[in-house]
Amino acid sequence: MDLEVIKIAENTTNYKYIKDYSHKYKHKNSICGDEIEITLKIRDKKIIDFGYQTKSCIYCQASASLLSRVSKNKKIDEVNKFLKIVNDLFQNEHKSTPKYWKSFNSIFKKDNYKRKDCLLLPVNALKKIINRYD
Repeated sequence: MDLEVIKIAENTTNYKYIKDYSHKYKHKNSICGDEIEITLKIRDKKIIDFGYQTKSCIYCQASASLLSRVSKNKKIDEVNKFLKIVNDLFQNEHKSTPKYWKSFNSIFKKDNYKRKDCLLLPVNALKKIINRYD
């Protein structure tokens, strides 16, 4: 197992439920049973707060932790641009990744391709929220 994944998952700063959320979505991986619930506070097209709760593997937890930290205080359109290219991170050399999303390069890589569904669960949940927001 990749030690970087464990290190990232250990940061549970945003492992919380936001009571006064403006957006909420619960997503489940039908293959393995991992679940995530994301609560967001969005104001003026910007993610002000990001909370998540999971019943999942370490890969999903790491992805949710990183996504929650990097998405906070970002405009919805910035986050949406990243969400559109995230699948490509498993394939290429990460040359087109915007600088503030580069932290994802350490877990969204070819070595972790077999865990792609786990890593993408939080991303796909956030996509659903943002698609509803537009």
